[in-house]
Amino acid sequence: MIFTDLTIWDGSTLLAEDCLHITGSYITNIGHTAELTDIERKEAISCSGLTAIPGLIDAHVHLELNPDDRNPPERTEPAVIPLMAERAAKMAQAGITTARDLGGGAWFELDLRDRIAAGEVPGPRMLCSGQPITSPRGHCHFWGGEAENADAALNVLSRQVDHGVDLIKVMATGGRMTAGSEPTDAQFSQEILDTIVSTAHSHELPVAAHCHGTEGIRRAALAGVDTIEHCSWVGKEGWASDYQADVAEIVLEQGAWVSPTVNKGWQRMLDSKTGNVLQRVRQAYRQMLDLGIPMVASTDAGIPGVFHADLPHALVVFAKIAELSNEEALKSATSDAARALGVSGVTGRLAQGLSADILMVDGNPLEDLTAVTRPVRVIVRGKKNRG
Repeated sequence: MIFTDLTIWDGSTLLAEDCLHITGSYITNIGHTAELTDIERKEAISCSGLTAIPGLIDAHVHLELNPDDRNPPERTEPAVIPLMAERAAKMAQAGITTARDLGGGAWFELDLRDRIAAGEVPGPRMLCSGQPITSPRGHCHFWGGEAENADAALNVLSRQVDHGVDLIKVMATGGRMTAGSEPTDAQFSQEILDTIVSTAHSHELPVAAHCHGTEGIRRAALAGVDTIEHCSWVGKEGWASDYQADVAEIVLEQGAWVSPTVNKGWQRMLDSKTGNVLQRVRQAYRQMLDLGIPMVASTDAGIPGVFHADLPHALVVFAKIAELSNEEALKSATSDAARALGVSGVTGRLAQGLSADILMVDGNPLEDLTAVTRPVRVIVRGKKNRG
């Protein structure tokens, strides 16, 4: 496939070239329309008025969860399998070409990952963690990853390795979705977290840590996790009320990425005329960013009210809350996200030799970020999923 007359942003730079060549599942050339042969011109698809950017990456989703359900599942049933496939297909149609699934109960998302990779069903490239390691009756215990001590935690980890996961997920704090679990509370000792992370890394698997409360953030960072999910700085006064500069310094020193899971529903904070949650959250984000802590776009898709195809809309909200430039926001969902997830050698940029994961939108998102919500063509691994 040859696409011409494009504006091309490659994940970091607006290019002078205006033509993309795709062979099989890879980008084989980025050049100029004027340089095409007569035969190539006849086969080419004109894309005047469109901008091509790398396909979007959502660093935190749950394909198993139904956003219309207010309560967590009691167990994972096979009836969810076709629904997960539908959600994956909608993600690809929206321009999400890579996603990281951070929790399920029966490894159905791994089977779906493999079916997508084999070209059997449409969907984004998937990175899956399987069952999260959690404390007894801790956050998301319903997925079967409960562990009362280090040995039990390693048993859960080993079970995920045996199923072929791409990374390990640990619940470093409680969460709102699980009755009896408190977001402020750390769920594991430093010793247990250290053991989980070092063992996962010995298997060459990164670790994502669910962290709401500040003490959990501190322990996860000290343990050397690769990504801190949410990083909510929850204290006695609520969300982002307990930002601690010394803990943020540990996050920076340890090299962790922050995945703040901002969904489009956070627009309510921007619209609110009362309350100071937005001010606290914005200040925490700005302090982390100014310090040099990198962030990636993520939505926690699947939790109540957060639909799997919503990342493009969520990205616009994230940019406003964190006061990001359009380019910074786009990088958080493309090239930066690929680096955080360890797939920058595969995707996240438009470059010769990388996977043909491409989103073509109406307009220029560098000038108007809402352009990402208007997908015209989506290509995942060289296959058209839209347009």
